[in-house]
Amino acid sequence: MHDRDQPVSRGEQIQAAEHEAAKRRILELAEAERIPVEETTRAVSDRRWRREQR
Repeated sequence: MHDRDQPVSRGEQIQAAEHEAAKRRILELAEAERIPVEETTRAVSDRRWRREQR
């Protein structure tokens, strides 16, 4: 019986490494696209927004 956390075969080791690399790439991309809170705008009231649309 083997520990489920440890890949057993070479194929499983490669798959686990590729999975980790893909996860890192996705997290790096998400961080690059993230908008800092300081740069977000305040919500505009519906009434004011409609007035500006005319």
